[in-house]
Amino acid sequence: MPHQPAHLDPVFRALADPTRRAVLARLASGPAAVTALRAPHAMALPSFLQHLGVLQRAGLVRSTKAGRVRTYELAPQPLRAAEAWMAQQRGLWERRLDQLDRHLERMHAAARTRKDTR
Repeated sequence: MPHQPAHLDPVFRALADPTRRAVLARLASGPAAVTALRAPHAMALPSFLQHLGVLQRAGLVRSTKAGRVRTYELAPQPLRAAEAWMAQQRGLWERRLDQLDRHLERMHAAARTRKDTR
């Protein structure tokens, strides 16, 4: 099986959680403060900050602080890298499935030929 680049491991781990995916979806529409990002999630602030930390360590978000307000924004490059890896894998599997399809068609045609010659 083709090797997955190690730099994608934290990206896929971060994407594995529905809360983190929801945060990324929200940030796709623009930067937001922690309070706005946390609002739709029924969890304590420390737990939510852990999710933001996972996203930040994966390079999926970056933050800035102005006074007491920390704002997060999407950092799309790691998502692009993950998308490129998945596209490469999809191409590989499509080629393999096409080969399997051709092989099965040849087997089916050979079976029909044997049946017709009996």
